[in-house]
Amino acid sequence: MKVNQLPTGIFVAEKEIIAVELSNAKGTYVKLFNYGTIINKFLVKNAKGEIQDIVLGFDDIEGYLSEAYLSNYPYLGAIVGRYANRIKNGEFSVTGTHYQLPRNNGNDCLHGGVNGFDKKVWDIIAVADEPSATVTFQYFSLDGEEGFPGDLAIQLKFTLTENDELVLAYTADTDEATPINLTHHSYFNLATSQGDVRLHHHQMNASNWLAQDSNFVVTGELIPVEGTHHDFRKGKAIGEGWDEENGYDQSYVLDKTYGDLTLASKTSSKESGLTLSIYTTEPVAHFYTAKYNDVENGKNGKAYQAFSGFCVETQHAPNSINIPAFPSTVLQPEEIYHQTTIYKIAVNN
Repeated sequence: MKVNQLPTGIFVAEKEIIAVELSNAKGTYVKLFNYGTIINKFLVKNAKGEIQDIVLGFDDIEGYLSEAYLSNYPYLGAIVGRYANRIKNGEFSVTGTHYQLPRNNGNDCLHGGVNGFDKKVWDIIAVADEPSATVTFQYFSLDGEEGFPGDLAIQLKFTLTENDELVLAYTADTDEATPINLTHHSYFNLATSQGDVRLHHHQMNASNWLAQDSNFVVTGELIPVEGTHHDFRKGKAIGEGWDEENGYDQSYVLDKTYGDLTLASKTSSKESGLTLSIYTTEPVAHFYTAKYNDVENGKNGKAYQAFSGFCVETQHAPNSINIPAFPSTVLQPEEIYHQTTIYKIAVNN
């Protein structure tokens, strides 16, 4: 197990972006940036014995900072916060006080606002080679940042195990009641050809998905997947019976006991022989097949277009701060926020 830190010489808000490399004895390799805690590379050995990168991104940090990329921004590989997905009208109330957030997606607030956690340079507060390669990042979000109340301290620990698991363990605390709903926005493609993902086989343990309005904001209504193309409980090709124009961009309520670390989804590619299993303590997984991707000059000069990857964003329900019937996303000063999500890669049997 090994951890390396590599200065990039690139600064944002007077803080240097550092690359952190994690590797294990099997040759699995993960490269992260402390900018947005981006998962830049995730190299694994496929069924043919070839080394394959399973996440979309850029060859270097400059790609993530370019004007062209930020003008049509898909959050490649970054953390999302203070609040994942959309908040209706960019507003909510906590303890009787109304708060207005930036409306950066139509009339709604998306992924924490204009300058969310994805665009911050995080501090590296701990690294370790043993028993597993780990790095812990930390960020302090001040009261009023992007309109949210309270000073919030967040830590995100990445651990690469010998079992080819990349473990993301989040903790946070606050000095004032505040909404928090964190997720990570990695785009995966398990095929060796790195074409679109419609032939990937996807299984998700969810009997219901969440209704959305015309701007994809969750309304509070649960819709059974039974008898619809949203039913992934037994597994099927992503492109089987899907909306050919839009693919998937929906939140699914996982069949689980709230807070338990359980399997959310399992996705595989016959082409590579790889399977990605995602475990989480979170109650919801947002499944997105990258309809709006339009990225030039990705890794090795590749362009990422619609359906070039898939995301399984583990989180609480989007807009749940405005839906009292849903599990609360308000963190109180006496509480500690915890979330664990695991990306486990394996060769198909």
